[in-house]
Amino acid sequence: MEITLNHTIVPSKDKVASAKYFARIFGFEYNGTSGHFAPVKVNKTLTLDFDNREDFESHHYAFHVSEDDFDGILGRLREEKIPYGSGPGSQEDMEINHWNGGSGLYFKDPDGHLFELLTRP
Repeated sequence: MEITLNHTIVPSKDKVASAKYFARIFGFEYNGTSGHFAPVKVNKTLTLDFDNREDFESHHYAFHVSEDDFDGILGRLREEKIPYGSGPGSQEDMEINHWNGGSGLYFKDPDGHLFELLTRP
């Protein structure tokens, strides 16, 4: 049996603004709230459900992406002048890494969550 992650809740100060930000940067569609959540469908099996919270710790979300998707997301980060970096300890050096022969970067969203992109796991 194959086990896949179906959804996870992403805490945020403003669920709609956070969902729109994520969708815009990653090149996904945001289609409005659904019940209590502001969902963004990442792929056929995974949805991120953004939800309002007063207090929360920042989380780390890592995404394995294609080279083309990486380039598109990097372009949107640069266009919006969003700081990014080559490692978890260098999140704003405006460099990418080439670990495992691929490309990778880290950036924070407005809620302080750390997003990681990697083309080679």
